[in-house]
Amino acid sequence: MAQRAHGEGDEVVVTGFGAVTPVGNDRETTWRNLVAGRSGVGPVTHFEPKGFPTRIAGEVRGFDPATVLEGKRLRRSARFTQFAVAAAREAIADAGLDLSAEDPARIGAVVNAAVAGFDTIEAATRSLVDEAFRRISPHFVSSSLTNMPACEIAIDLNIRGPVSASSLACASGLYALVEARRLIMSDEADVVVCGGTDAAITPVMFAGLAVMGAMSTRNDDPAGASRPFDAMRDGFVFGEGAVVAVVERAEHARRRGKTPYARLAGGALTCDAFHVSAPRPDGSGPRAAITAALSRSRVRPEQVDYICAHGTSTKANDRVETAAIRDAFGASADLIPVSSPKSMVGHLIGAAGALSAMVCALAIRDGVVPPTINLEHPDPECDLDYVPHRARPVTVRTAVANAFGFGGQNCVAVLTSPTP
Repeated sequence: MAQRAHGEGDEVVVTGFGAVTPVGNDRETTWRNLVAGRSGVGPVTHFEPKGFPTRIAGEVRGFDPATVLEGKRLRRSARFTQFAVAAAREAIADAGLDLSAEDPARIGAVVNAAVAGFDTIEAATRSLVDEAFRRISPHFVSSSLTNMPACEIAIDLNIRGPVSASSLACASGLYALVEARRLIMSDEADVVVCGGTDAAITPVMFAGLAVMGAMSTRNDDPAGASRPFDAMRDGFVFGEGAVVAVVERAEHARRRGKTPYARLAGGALTCDAFHVSAPRPDGSGPRAAITAALSRSRVRPEQVDYICAHGTSTKANDRVETAAIRDAFGASADLIPVSSPKSMVGHLIGAAGALSAMVCALAIRDGVVPPTINLEHPDPECDLDYVPHRARPVTVRTAVANAFGFGGQNCVAVLTSPTP
C-alpha cells in the first residue's frame, strides 16, 4: 500500500467499545447504569481497610478472569491486563471486525495505564519480605509492566502493526485514542485497538493517597462520596477498570458496511509545567488543550453539545476545570451540559479518559447525557450546567472529553456525529 502523506487521507471513526467498570462488566450494562445514575462505589473488599482513613472504592465486581484467559496466560497476567483483554474482545465484537480477513500488520494497539501492575509489585514485595524467594512468581516482572495489556491484546488478536503503551497519569486512557488517530492519519495502521486500564486498589496505594489527602473519607456514605463540583466534596474515590475502543479509517469502516458511533475529529495534549500533583490555578493548561482540540477538529465552541468532564471531586481540580471551560468556551459555556461519570464509578485512573470517550460516543448514539450525581450543594466557583442527579435528553452532535492527570497532563478529544 502506498504511503500517505502525514495528515492526508480519510476521516477516523470509532466503531466499537468494550468496558469493565464498577457499574458493569460490559459496555451496555455500564452505560445503562451511568444513565440511571447508579453508583458503583462501596466498601473496599480487595484488602482489609480497617484503620485506613479511606475504606471505600469503585471496585469491579463479579469479574472472573478465568473466563477471559486460561492456563499460563492467566497465571502470567495481572488484573489490569485481564480487564483490558476482556474489554478489547468486546470492542472487536462490537465493531463487527473479522480479524481473519484483515492484514495483521495494518492493525495497531495503544493501551495505556497510569499505575499499571502496582498490585503485583506490592504483592511480590510482601512475599519477598515474608518468605524470601519462595513465593515470587516467574511471571512477576513481565506481568507488572505497563505495556503488558497492549501486548497481551496483540497476542490475543494477532495484531502485528504498531503496539504501544504510555503513561500520562489520569489522562492515559483518553490519550490512547488521540494517539490511535495519529497512527491512522500517518498511515501506519487502518485499525487501532485503544484505551486505558488500571487496577491498583491496594494497601500501599491507599496509604500513599491518604497522606496526600487526595481521597474522600466519606466512608459512611460510599454512594455519596464522589461528588464532583459539589461544595462539600472532600476528595476523589479510587476505582479500577478498563475501557477499550476500536478506531479505524472511515473508508475502512464503510468498505465493510459498519456504521460508526462517532468521528474522532481531533485531540490535543498540553502540560501545565507547574506541579507534580496540583493543577495550575489559572487553568491555562486545560484551556489550551480544549482550544487546540477544537481548532484541530474544526469545531467552534458554540457547536459543542456536551462536555464529559474530568470532574474528579477534588477541590482544586473541579474549580480549575470549571475556569478552563469558561475561558475556552466563552459565552457558550453556560449553554453546554457538562457531567462527570466519576460521580458514579469513582476515578478509574488510567481508564478514566477512555470511559469519558465512550460516554461521549454513546451520548451521540442515544441522544442522552448521564448525570452528575451527588451534586446537592452548589459551589459558587463551579457554576456550569452539570446535569445534576438525572440524565437528560440532549441531541448530541459534537462532544468533548476532558482528561487531566498528575504532572499537569491535559488531554482533550472531540467526537462528532458520524453523519452530517
